Amino acid sequence: MPFNRRSFLHITAITASLSAAAACSSSSPSSSSSSGAPAADATVDPAAPAAGGAKADLVIWADQKKAESIRDKAAAWGQAQGITVAVQIVANDLQPNFVTANQAGNGPDIVIGAHDWIGNLVQNGSIVPVSISAKAKENFSDVALAAVTYDSQTYAVPYAVECVALYINKALTSHTAPQSIEEIVEAGKAAGTKAALAIQVGEAGDAYHLEPIFTAGGGYMFGKNADGSYNADDLGVGGEGSIKAAEKIAWMGKQGALTTSIDKNNAISTFTDGNAPYLLTGPWALADVKKAGMDYAVVKVPGFESIPGSQARPFAGVNCFYVASNGANKGFAESFVIDVAKDSSFAEAMMASNELPPAQKDLIEKLKSTSPEMAAFNDFAASADPLPSIPAMAAVWGPLGKAQANIINGADPTSTMTSAGEEIKRSIQG
Repeated sequence: MPFNRRSFLHITAITASLSAAAACSSSSPSSSSSSGAPAADATVDPAAPAAGGAKADLVIWADQKKAESIRDKAAAWGQAQGITVAVQIVANDLQPNFVTANQAGNGPDIVIGAHDWIGNLVQNGSIVPVSISAKAKENFSDVALAAVTYDSQTYAVPYAVECVALYINKALTSHTAPQSIEEIVEAGKAAGTKAALAIQVGEAGDAYHLEPIFTAGGGYMFGKNADGSYNADDLGVGGEGSIKAAEKIAWMGKQGALTTSIDKNNAISTFTDGNAPYLLTGPWALADVKKAGMDYAVVKVPGFESIPGSQARPFAGVNCFYVASNGANKGFAESFVIDVAKDSSFAEAMMASNELPPAQKDLIEKLKSTSPEMAAFNDFAASADPLPSIPAMAAVWGPLGKAQANIINGADPTSTMTSAGEEIKRSIQG
């Protein structure tokens, strides 16, 4: 999302790796960056000049989960290179904080984030294109490469791909391979549980999670150009297809299959507690579902039986590494992401604490025997649409999500969706 405030949140440094020589020395914390002792966990103010950067040769920013997943691998890479690496946690508003810090010269060398940031980051001059060899590109899935491509240039190195799918509690329904959304609704109601389908909506709506239902109903957010890139001038919200989709969403609301009482805080637990036979969410729920000890399945979201040719197309989100345009150590940053691109052991190491389907084909093959559900999510993502990374997308989420929530609660589908489209157009046009 675009930056809208200049306040910075504190950042916690979680690791600093040392050169091989430093690892066996007793250097004090005041030693030079290439030979100093590991920095203790500390709170760092990114608004201060060269925050964190003066203590390490390479600084990486990420949210907590991603930071923890890359910490050890980054440390090992730094030791091999003879440099220090600091991985720092930005708990909230990572993207806007990065944009502002980079502009001020206080930012990191690398930031780990979602691919749909690309449009905004390029627009703000915050990142630079990255080099991925032809051999490395061959090992990435098509959807991953498409996601990190903007204006025909590669702006990030992908490492994980995610999309939503349908989880099924086999103990609560015999419909374990539903062929339509209508079947999910009817089987969900027949289960006699508190909810027919657990999907996060909330009072503000959630257009991301509802995207497969929206597209199955005939809606789309932005059309595509001949090369597959999104066309900001072709807004689907408010158009005929979106209104038909809104009518389907209204029907699901009346059937109790969609409700604003289920949100991000209780969607997964509604399913794992046995209060819904179906759950529509992403691979991040796998750990909780496995912990619940249920007999479950994960399948692709089907389309509507009542709509000829209906296909549910969720969004594919790609996690990736960006090189900051104003980082103090761009050379180290470029070397790091090149190694991440050509060596899938980085992504494999991150999976231990950040369970997401990998973007690299060799890892996907490994998962087919060790974690078939994770591999299945990668298959689902292959037929999904990459999240639009164009700056205009920032104008869509709020109005569309709210419109969908209102429709679920009984608002008129036609007028509500039309109004949402008009609001989005005004926002895009400024």
